[in-house]
Amino acid sequence: MELTVDRRWDLVDRIAKETVEVGVYRPSLKDALADVTVRPATGIPVAIAVIYGFWMFFCEFAGTLFTDGFFVKIFDGHWLPWLQEVFPFGLGNWFYELMVDAGHMENGVLVASDNCFEAFGVLTSGLFIAIGVVLPAIIAFYLILGLLEDMGYLPRLAVLVDTVLHKIGLHGYAIVPTFLSLGCNVPGVSATRSLETRKQRFMMITLLGVFIPCGAQIGMMQDLIPAQIGWVFLTLLVGYLGVGWILNKVWPGGESPEILMDVPPYQMPTWGNIGRKLWIRVSGFFKVAVPFVLLGCVIVGILYLTGAMDHIANALEPLLTNVFGVPSDTVAPLVAGFLRKDLAVGMLEPIEMTTFQLFTSVVLLCIYFPCLATFALMIKELNWKEILGCLATLVVVVFIFGGILHGIGTIGGWY
Repeated sequence: MELTVDRRWDLVDRIAKETVEVGVYRPSLKDALADVTVRPATGIPVAIAVIYGFWMFFCEFAGTLFTDGFFVKIFDGHWLPWLQEVFPFGLGNWFYELMVDAGHMENGVLVASDNCFEAFGVLTSGLFIAIGVVLPAIIAFYLILGLLEDMGYLPRLAVLVDTVLHKIGLHGYAIVPTFLSLGCNVPGVSATRSLETRKQRFMMITLLGVFIPCGAQIGMMQDLIPAQIGWVFLTLLVGYLGVGWILNKVWPGGESPEILMDVPPYQMPTWGNIGRKLWIRVSGFFKVAVPFVLLGCVIVGILYLTGAMDHIANALEPLLTNVFGVPSDTVAPLVAGFLRKDLAVGMLEPIEMTTFQLFTSVVLLCIYFPCLATFALMIKELNWKEILGCLATLVVVVFIFGGILHGIGTIGGWY
């Protein structure tokens, strides 16, 4: 006998009543926490608290405890004086200045440096930046990131920021490459493969290359300008959202699709997993970043010793001073920035400039050309039209931001 539609639904109701047992739903603490962290009214304050806690741990662990409390004392108090004493030759010899201490002029006399930042030798500044400043920052960042990943918080953060990121043509999952790039731009660029459209991948890679500083660079900024680092991040955030909105309007490719992703339940982190991920990421830093830091010291040192750096500085002085309002000496960090941004930020330490000029220089280094490793991966991920678009965006952003900051500094009388 053929059943009518009404009879079919009656049959479904009878089967459901006989087979389905209805109980009372009692949400667990994990369920309540999961609900709280995805609702904007409660999730945004939680996200702010998480990021603030993340930052405080980063500063205290990397900056105060290890860099200032341990490595500065080791490198400046023991390693540098020991090298200055036992290394062959001395000030005035090119090999000594390249490897140990370039020295500095006082009253027309070349004198030895008393700290590794100013020495700028491969075995002093190179090792201190890589091990004394960057390594604690990398460990702190990836430890907390691994914890948030294992707990299941990052997918909820993606859901939370989806509305905002949709305004600039991305969806919430773009927060994951952004977070990864805060540790290192290379895995951040690789993570853009999970985005759904070509346009989204181009936009995300461009924004990462221009506006997202890596953990090593953040560690150097925290050591160099701790009082202004919040303004640096605010400037970069404005650029991230503003340039993203413009790219979404001018770059062809259609609208951003709605977010569709699995949000796993909260769970207790597995410390073994966190430890393994931490080891993989930190060991990758030693393999990729440290050689580039040391190579950067060698290249910049050779440019100084041969006088080539003075010629480059003289050629770029009108641009640096008239458009950006920074000293011509910042050309050396710009050269080093192509290899490693953290090394470039560290090179700003001995340059005489005002606080606002230092702030401007740090911002320019952040949005300046991405490091060599990131650029190599960008070439692999993008076609030639997208590469040209990315480079054009970078050039325009550098001039606009540099000019605006110069204007603000001039109006405020901060030079």
